[in-house]
Amino acid sequence: MVVTQLNLRFRFQNRKLRGVSCELLRYPHGVLPETFLTMTGQVVLPILLSTLGMMTAGLVMNTVQHWPVFLEVKDLLTLVPPLVGLKGNLEMTLASRLSTAANTGQIDDPQEKHRLISSNLALVQVQATVVGLLAAVAALLLGAVSREELDLAPMELLCASSVVTAFLAALALGLLMVCIVIGARKLGVNPDNIATPIAASLGDLITLSILALVSSFFYRHKDSQYLMPLVCVGFVALTPLWVLIAKQSPPILQVLKFGWYPIILAMAISSVGGLILSKTISKQQYKGMAIFTPVICGVGGNLVAIQTSRISTYLHIRSAPGVLPPWMKKFWPNPCSTFCTSEVNSMSARVLLFLVVPGHLIFFYIIYLVEGQSVTDSKSFVVLYLLAGLIQVTILLYLAEVMVRLTWHQALDPDNHCIPYLTGLGDLLGTGLLALCFLVDWLLRSKAELADLSELASGPP
Repeated sequence: MVVTQLNLRFRFQNRKLRGVSCELLRYPHGVLPETFLTMTGQVVLPILLSTLGMMTAGLVMNTVQHWPVFLEVKDLLTLVPPLVGLKGNLEMTLASRLSTAANTGQIDDPQEKHRLISSNLALVQVQATVVGLLAAVAALLLGAVSREELDLAPMELLCASSVVTAFLAALALGLLMVCIVIGARKLGVNPDNIATPIAASLGDLITLSILALVSSFFYRHKDSQYLMPLVCVGFVALTPLWVLIAKQSPPILQVLKFGWYPIILAMAISSVGGLILSKTISKQQYKGMAIFTPVICGVGGNLVAIQTSRISTYLHIRSAPGVLPPWMKKFWPNPCSTFCTSEVNSMSARVLLFLVVPGHLIFFYIIYLVEGQSVTDSKSFVVLYLLAGLIQVTILLYLAEVMVRLTWHQALDPDNHCIPYLTGLGDLLGTGLLALCFLVDWLLRSKAELADLSELASGPP
């Protein structure tokens, strides 16, 4: 589809028309160029909404961590990051694929649109079922490694809860992504800018809520001998049906055959973040981990998913798989070229990096107002938290540039192969850096308290 832009300029003198100039611009791929302000305007609202969703998810997590099922089955906490991270492995990847299809005109034909949507949704259900099972097994094994003993008692509950949560969350968010991308296309908004943040805006909250409700249901019926095994078998039995539907589209068939490595490895990376969370969440010096973990992980994953989706669309429009444009030949570009040039991808990286500190400050303040004493008001923690957010997003944006180039050079689609890795790394970096912030702040406050005590002890009687 060709987009034509007509710019008219009228010159008036003494209220009389004295001249007219006309400029006609044609864009063969149906994509209009974006300015700094245009992109910022399209990105800010979805990012704010997405972080509100993540903040709400953090508040929910702060509540459900005290539910009986989470207190008794500790490995459920290890499940949280990989299951919440499925929005990066599945829904954000789906949003990126659909955004690229929209920007390249593939969904303009009604028949092609129906086939593309149905095959993509079926693919997501296959991936959700398989990764849900693997996430439960990974949580069980990581728990065994940390405790140095293997407890098979909660295995049925973990598997059933994980599979049902992954399936239902993937279905709800997949349908939402389809509506968002099609709606954005009709409204003339670039879906690359809004689809992935909206996927994240409800992804954490929906996934965490479903996990809490489903696991509590199975916990109440844990004496039912066949319930949980039958649920697992039933969802796995549906997999061949989703495979048949997904095979309608040759590109989706390729993802179905060869796209497992990124999402499984990303799930494993997120599971390590889950292990960090489960080991710190109940300790006093890490008070607030449950609230801030979804926010810092979600913001990093959100921003890097937008950048990855934009660079992928950029390459789909301007080049062919396996062939990088001349100005992108370096696999490891200078970091300055990633953030400081006039090139469109560098401009978008600056916009996204610019949003980190204001966004985190806004949501830190909201969380403090809502939770009060559950959140530290230490100035040193605020500074450390903002610094951690900047470090996380800077690393992720640079890695996005590197990974997309390497993936494209290998004739692979970055929409399918990069976002899972980057969101998984975002979860791990976010959880690790957040735990480090709490630890350093606790050490600084302890040192200050000791200094005050020593001053009192050495003072005059």
